[in-house]
Amino acid sequence: MYDAKAYQDTLRRVWGYPHFRGIQADIIRSIAEGHDTLGLMPTGGGKSITFQVPAILMEGTCLVITPLIALMKDQVANLRKRGIMAAAIYSGMTHKDIIRHLDNAHYGAYKLLYVSPERLVTPLFQSRLRSIKVSMLVVDEAHCISQWGYDFRPHYLRIAEIRALLPGVPVLALTATATTAVCKDIQQKLAFKEGKLFRMSFERKNLRYVVRRTDDKIAEIIHILRSVGGSAIVYTRNRNATAELVKELQAKGITAMHYHARITSAEKDARQELWQNDLTRVMVATNAFGMGIDKPDVRLVIHYNVPDSLEAYFQEAGRAGRDGGLSYAVLLCNDHDVALLRRRVGENYPPRDYVRQVYEDVACYLQVAEGEGEDRTFEFNLEGFSKTFHHFPTLVQSAIHLLERAGYICYSDEDEAQSRLMFIVRRDDLYHIDYLNSDEERVLQAVLRCCTGVFADYMPINETIICEASGLDPHRVYETLKSLTRHRLLNYVPAKRVPRITYLCRRLKTEYIDLPTEVYDLRKKQFEQRVNAMIGYLKETELCRSRYLLRYFDDDADNCGGCDICLNKPADTRPPVKPADTDAEISTYILAMLEKGKPLAPQDIDISQWDEARVGHVLRALLDEGKICCRDGMYHAGLAQ
Repeated sequence: MYDAKAYQDTLRRVWGYPHFRGIQADIIRSIAEGHDTLGLMPTGGGKSITFQVPAILMEGTCLVITPLIALMKDQVANLRKRGIMAAAIYSGMTHKDIIRHLDNAHYGAYKLLYVSPERLVTPLFQSRLRSIKVSMLVVDEAHCISQWGYDFRPHYLRIAEIRALLPGVPVLALTATATTAVCKDIQQKLAFKEGKLFRMSFERKNLRYVVRRTDDKIAEIIHILRSVGGSAIVYTRNRNATAELVKELQAKGITAMHYHARITSAEKDARQELWQNDLTRVMVATNAFGMGIDKPDVRLVIHYNVPDSLEAYFQEAGRAGRDGGLSYAVLLCNDHDVALLRRRVGENYPPRDYVRQVYEDVACYLQVAEGEGEDRTFEFNLEGFSKTFHHFPTLVQSAIHLLERAGYICYSDEDEAQSRLMFIVRRDDLYHIDYLNSDEERVLQAVLRCCTGVFADYMPINETIICEASGLDPHRVYETLKSLTRHRLLNYVPAKRVPRITYLCRRLKTEYIDLPTEVYDLRKKQFEQRVNAMIGYLKETELCRSRYLLRYFDDDADNCGGCDICLNKPADTRPPVKPADTDAEISTYILAMLEKGKPLAPQDIDISQWDEARVGHVLRALLDEGKICCRDGMYHAGLAQ
């Protein structure tokens, strides 16, 4: 029986929020009453509340499926801080830790258990799942299950198998980016018994979408960062470009760090923590960064390269301004970007004969004979393979993904070999060392307490446990372990990514490799449509940026009045910016007025509906934060030119 007051009280008691927002209450009521439910909520819409609140009140353990390890770690840590028992199972964990979490779940120790889709379908997990009382099944980033979604992942298709093991358990699917067709496909793939769909408007009134044409993107990024204060993300497509951009920003006195999929887990955690705590201002990253990162005060998201689709762009841009404060999503482009986008179609869908050749070459590289290899897993060095067989890595990766979708192989670049450590001195020698600093002493003691067998051989370690035992943050633990290695006391080998290929069936003769129409032709056509929509967004000169994006997702609203297209229209044709009551909304109103392209004197700003002292307070705050400046008695906006 759904008790609205009990859910409201839980929200207030645990999270401190007085009321649910938007469609949160509708989704919670639906899932609490046992209905299969699909929720569409934009980034920052509060998706996690829709399953965390009912998980506390419903009997059993809420099983949350998400591909985002960063999200798992972050949400588990936040839940535990609130006194809610939660755990996560993901790639890179030891077998012992997985068994411990499954045992605890069996005895009802957790209200929420997060699991990656790859771990969900293992025989170990499925056999143990039968003994766990599951209250609800949550599928986050649910667009990944749709063959027509922009980020399809084959492992998601097997989630439906879990439903057979959990009869009567309702499913809650959540996503921030899905067209009508993808919504229907999600419900079909998850075997919804009824189509309960709740959709929140994708409109972000506080977010200003801007497209900037420039041939000097680095100079433009520096100009924008100097014009708009606050935390920022700069997205690039290339891993090497992240480090190069960081050097350029640091040379101009802007604190920045880079982030991509190939850095170790320890480095990711350390850099993420520095950025979230505002110890570095800018994170320059590939799209490996951002999902599941709960930082509400990101004021600026800049795209150095143009994404392949509006879905990807909308989700990444939506990481700005989750606190409701005025924020900017700036997309940099030039004619070269349009040419690159069109070329991406051929790169993502190389000719069928090329895909067959890659299948043949991979088998030779891994030494898999015809008729063999079924269910066998091999480590796969994509760059080494490409050099050996003279392939372009981008085309190889596309061919491998097509072979995966066709059911011949499974490719994973998410598994990580766990961090390892071994002492290279005897235990007794440690007592005679007196030159270590306090961090080194604390980490050394934590290793001695938490890690066994490290004097005899390299042993897997968990840096998170060392953090808890030493009281230090991930960055300091990582740097201290490297320092102890330089002291020649121990050898620390951070985790590294190990791509793997698993043969799902025996190796076939190359001429028998077939890519069905739904795997190749239809998806290629859909990818072309996405690319064309992205190009259309770049070239648009009349329709408001926000409305262009909303219409793509079968939504609509009034012109935003603050994007580059709206600001380029004559002043008398722009929509009025609506007044508001809170300081944050007054701030947004004033900034929107200043964005109209020219500096304004205080008397030119229509603030008649508010108390003058209150407006003065907001203006001083905007000046202090660097969002506006005052020169010769005139106010100027950051991005206004």
